Amino acid sequence: MKPTLLILAAGMGSRYGGLKQIDGIGPNQEPIIEYSIYDAIKAGFGKIVFVIRKEFDDAFRKIFDAFEDRIEIEYVYQSVNVHVDGLSLIERSKPWGTSHAVLVAKDVINEPFAVINADDYYGANSYKIMVDFLINYCSETKMSMIGYILENTLSENGTVNRGVCKVDKNRNLSEVNERIKLARQNGKVQYNIGSDEPSGEVDPKSYVSMNYWGFHPSIFGEIEKGLHQFMKENADHPTAEYYIPDIVTTKIQSKEITFSVIPTNDNWFGVTYKEDKQMAVDTLNKHIENGVYPMKLWS
Repeated sequence: MKPTLLILAAGMGSRYGGLKQIDGIGPNQEPIIEYSIYDAIKAGFGKIVFVIRKEFDDAFRKIFDAFEDRIEIEYVYQSVNVHVDGLSLIERSKPWGTSHAVLVAKDVINEPFAVINADDYYGANSYKIMVDFLINYCSETKMSMIGYILENTLSENGTVNRGVCKVDKNRNLSEVNERIKLARQNGKVQYNIGSDEPSGEVDPKSYVSMNYWGFHPSIFGEIEKGLHQFMKENADHPTAEYYIPDIVTTKIQSKEITFSVIPTNDNWFGVTYKEDKQMAVDTLNKHIENGVYPMKLWS
């Protein structure tokens, strides 16, 4: 069975402004997400599942239903407020985080699957190496993460947050440390820039998580247990979020699951700020000039 690609597209992109997941940046106004779909099909994924907000259903279907003759496509919805038996939860102002976003796909995914962000470009080769892992190595006790080099993921237009990874001698993930307000400063990569917290330095060659994970479907049961416990502990906190690294860290610490860090030389880019858009356009044009993509993706 071919693996599935789960695309997290429920966020609005508050710093960038607007629904950036479907903002055109290719020469024919293709959004980044179309390049992800193109790369996924070529790499051997068999299905795409979008996690979206219900109110964006029409906007997504207008664009992506057209690809159903190329790959199976499904949509699932992440709600802001969730009902859980036995729990009294405060009215929420935002959804319960990326782990919750993954969990809403549990009824439509029964095979090994990868998770990516809708508004990030991950590089063509990353999909090939992920498909190889999902088909040949993924199990209930062995899952994965694509590892990018920190210095290749920074924005020239402001600070970013990154999950900086520690990797053991077997190239398994041992720890993810969230570093906020990262940027190049005085020839170094530093975090907590402009923050009240003490600043620090990070090795620019460190692996970072760009939220590109390879999971066995058994992860849904683990997320559900973890999320319900998190909800109990944060029932009165309307903005508390349960992130993918939270469940990953729990499983690493309990030694129940190992996560292989699969290194890639692909360049990652995202559109965190409006000013990043031109960089994304220029990068894709270079890929087209170099033959990575055709001028018209779907011709």
